[in-house]
Amino acid sequence: MEKIKKIQLLIIMFGLVSLFGDLIYESAKSINGQYLLLLGASASIIGFFSGLTELLSNFLRFVFGFASDKTKKYWFFIIFGYFLLISIPLLALAKTWQVAFIFILFERIGKAIRGPARDTIVSFLTKKTKNIGFSFGIIELLDQVGALIGPIILGFLFLVYSQNQINIYRFAYSILSLPFIILIFVLFLAYSYSRKIKIEVSKNVKKERLTKIFWFYTLFSFFTFLGFINFAILGYHFKLNKIFPDYIIVFLYSLAMLSDALIAPFIGKIYDRVKKVYKVNLLFIIPSLSILIPFFIFSESKFLIIIAILLYGFVIGTQETIMRAFIADVSPISKRGIAYGIYSFILGASLFIGSSLIGYLYEISLTYLTFFIVFSQTFSMIFLIIIKKFLTS
Repeated sequence: MEKIKKIQLLIIMFGLVSLFGDLIYESAKSINGQYLLLLGASASIIGFFSGLTELLSNFLRFVFGFASDKTKKYWFFIIFGYFLLISIPLLALAKTWQVAFIFILFERIGKAIRGPARDTIVSFLTKKTKNIGFSFGIIELLDQVGALIGPIILGFLFLVYSQNQINIYRFAYSILSLPFIILIFVLFLAYSYSRKIKIEVSKNVKKERLTKIFWFYTLFSFFTFLGFINFAILGYHFKLNKIFPDYIIVFLYSLAMLSDALIAPFIGKIYDRVKKVYKVNLLFIIPSLSILIPFFIFSESKFLIIIAILLYGFVIGTQETIMRAFIADVSPISKRGIAYGIYSFILGASLFIGSSLIGYLYEISLTYLTFFIVFSQTFSMIFLIIIKKFLTS
């Protein structure tokens, strides 16, 4: 019982680290599209390079997932990965969109380094408590507290100071150095506390293999993320068409993060309580809601846009909670880091292709863009149906 309490406390510490991490990079995501527009980037450029950074990041997740499983030095990868968040405050120094994307890439590389190791440690910690969905949900909730607070602060900053836009954006990035310092402090506190807990790590590397269900699941994830719009494109769309002023765009991102935060622990708790075949039913929520987003987000009604933003956050919260938890349910513990790494690489390829096509189609026709999203999300459901047949046969 005492050990379980220590595990729960460490999971909360992970959540606090994630809170400050999300405060930093989710704040940046709420303004990156608008900032890149001011630096001269087009929708196609933003879509292509946003996808490219995700591709490289997620390919490296595969590499570092494999490396973390081989070396078992999970904390090394976690700490080093979080240190690279310093690249977000450094965006204040960017004078061109090319330099800005280099800093964004460094942040994504940091996430690639820490992501598989962190998820693996959490899955190990929750093995005894048997509440992996809820644990990922709690971490996601704290993630989104940071993702909510950060953009709100920036929103008020843009509301008060709107004269020299480019300088306000640079100041906004620079103030994110403060939560970075706090994050590093909490991270080392969590590392020190973790040494009091013996984390069970399987060494049976050769006998266990990734299942067919895992591979079909990665295909489902590929097509789901293929048709999911990056907020950089949405921010670009709102600013280019003067639908909302800058501070409202940032507040809209906060609204999406609030929706994310509210759903994450709830959907995680449901996930833990249902059988595996019903967990697949929960996954159908993601493509079903994603299909609705383009019809609302590109409408002329601000009310429908707000509904779309809420759906956007709902989908992200579900993705971040049960999609990661499902990986732990369908992969052996000795291959967990590799499984998260492969999964991340598939997502990276999906985001690269999807973001590039979405940015390109945005400049051609919103009708074509909407059709592409509907097709990819609908096609993804086929693989969930296959997984259900495997589980019920």
